[in-house]
Amino acid sequence: MLLLSYLILFVFSFAILVIFVYGLAQLNLLINYLKSKKQIDHSEKFDFTNPSEIPFVTIQLPIFNEKYVVERLLNAIAKLEYPNEKLEIQVLDDSNDDSAGITKQIVAELSQNGLNIKYLSRAGRTGFKAGALKEGLVLAKGAFIAIFDADFVPQKDWLLQTIPYFKDKKIGVVQTRWGHLNRDYSLLTKIQAFALDAHFTLEQVGRNSQTHFINFNGTAGVWRKECIIDAGNWESDTLTEDLDLSYRAQLKKWKFKYLEHIVTPAELPAIISAARSQQFRWNKGGAENLRKMFFRILKAKTMTRKNKIHGILHLMNSSLFLAVFIMALLSVPVLYIKSNYAALQTFFDAMLFFFITTVIFFFYYWIAFKNTQGNDFFKFTKSFLTFYVIALGFSFNNTIAVLEGLWGKKTDFIRTPKLNIEDQKDHWKENKYITKKISKKVIAEGILSGYFLFGIYSSFTLNDYSLLLLHLMLFCGFGFVFLKSIADSR
Repeated sequence: MLLLSYLILFVFSFAILVIFVYGLAQLNLLINYLKSKKQIDHSEKFDFTNPSEIPFVTIQLPIFNEKYVVERLLNAIAKLEYPNEKLEIQVLDDSNDDSAGITKQIVAELSQNGLNIKYLSRAGRTGFKAGALKEGLVLAKGAFIAIFDADFVPQKDWLLQTIPYFKDKKIGVVQTRWGHLNRDYSLLTKIQAFALDAHFTLEQVGRNSQTHFINFNGTAGVWRKECIIDAGNWESDTLTEDLDLSYRAQLKKWKFKYLEHIVTPAELPAIISAARSQQFRWNKGGAENLRKMFFRILKAKTMTRKNKIHGILHLMNSSLFLAVFIMALLSVPVLYIKSNYAALQTFFDAMLFFFITTVIFFFYYWIAFKNTQGNDFFKFTKSFLTFYVIALGFSFNNTIAVLEGLWGKKTDFIRTPKLNIEDQKDHWKENKYITKKISKKVIAEGILSGYFLFGIYSSFTLNDYSLLLLHLMLFCGFGFVFLKSIADSR
């Protein structure tokens, strides 16, 4: 029994140390971000007052069963300001439902109005999104390829703000920051926006400003066509083809340009099943890319040692959930071990590292919040605590994703259903793409909520409150995810 206790405490402590190392990496990105604010951007730019410097651009719109948002997308793309003779639009439609007819009709109307837009469809969904982009690239006339997912609504001057940066022939990608059309729709959308704002400010700028590898975010960015081809083109062996191609391109010494000041609005998943699906795909894809790229990064002669460390930690982002879930799961038996084996007290000092990491995260997210939402510290604190609790609740779902990715289990690319939800008057209940089936993971999350309720009860029976706050957060986090999943399925 003592040996088992030592094993549990060792794994518990190791998981906390992994989380702490991740916290230190985020602290480094925060420092990089603050330093970047003192830098002046001297980037070369095309002079668009000279028509000869305006390059031909292809816009690719990969869509699949987007009945509720395709009209909004196409209307926004039609309003983009750019010389018509130097712009083409590819609607890459893999739809297998009645949305295909709607899309064809809108494309035909826009084409009749003088827009250079083409509707392209395939016999099957080979390669999913990556496959559609790859096939479209064969026909693309543009030297630069802008990509937008169906839930994005770019501002009309978007191309005029991004394309000029490609005057530097070493730049392979220009990526913009995501905005949020429905940030305030619900607690769920507020928390997603809170988390994404940190990624699209501190993480992307913190890496890019120090020439560490960043990733094209799958949409709201532009690729140099030559860069795509040189890096090996789109591949579909991971669920995050954007991250995969980004690393292959940067290993080929292509530069990425991140533009924090250009915001591209998009719709956040408004129901938890959609958010769960998106989180699963992102985290599994991250783990798949860690598996695919780990040794390539270690062996790369084009990367500095610091670049390699940041690159590996970047690809390990999703694996953090594995450490969080292990720590959470073992925290209840740890409480009993602490009560029965006073001699093992030193192991419990590892919790100090978790506290320090939480403080780091607090300041990390505060800077991101302040730069995107303002100086309301009370609102931030409430948002941070809510985010922290719900992130813990998602740890089981995301851990399964990470394990599948690391094990190499292949699954289909499951799209996130788009709802066209922007404010409170919009409804999603009749959306045909929403699945209302309660998965086994939801049941497991309900059981885990009960498990951590037992942890709370144990604090009182053992008269030891050292892990009470942690168990309370875990109970609330898993309880929220479970109850919200049940409610949204009705």
